[in-house]
Amino acid sequence: MAAERTQDRERDRERAAPRIRLDLPRERRARLLPEYDPEAFGRMSERIARFLGTGRFLVWMTLTIVVWVLWNIFAPGPLKFDEYPFIFLTLALSLQASYAAPLILLAQNRQDDRDRVNLEQDRKQNERSIADTEYLTREIAALRMGLGEVATRDWIRSELQDLLKEMEERRDLFPSGGTRGSDVPDR
Repeated sequence: MAAERTQDRERDRERAAPRIRLDLPRERRARLLPEYDPEAFGRMSERIARFLGTGRFLVWMTLTIVVWVLWNIFAPGPLKFDEYPFIFLTLALSLQASYAAPLILLAQNRQDDRDRVNLEQDRKQNERSIADTEYLTREIAALRMGLGEVATRDWIRSELQDLLKEMEERRDLFPSGGTRGSDVPDR
């Protein structure tokens, strides 16, 4: 009876939700809105924001406004494209400003994000440099301590010179006398 219940539960689970495989990517769902690349949009907005901040843009905008104003003042009535004095010009400039401000802010936010990433990388690099410097300092200190206990060339020379002096002093005290202590007759 219990075995049948567990089998029923397993069948219900299999029918209820299909198993999701984690080793395979999910299928793309159809979207109502078109997809766009946020990085491409950001790059384009940065290019526009950079152009809006150049002298070239200011010169072209000034020339356009001067031509617009002169045309609407001196052109004959039917050739004027702005019936009401400069309302369309005001609308165009307002529209340009309303798009320029968000684009400049978007470009500035992207630059802030890049700066934040660069600062984080610099901070990590500084931490690694400090850690490496501390490690090398500890190693140099250990080498210096170890060198204090190592026999140096000068110390060995001084010890050998002391031994030579001591041997010469013993030779002076105990001069070799004949065959005593010699192994010449044993040969």
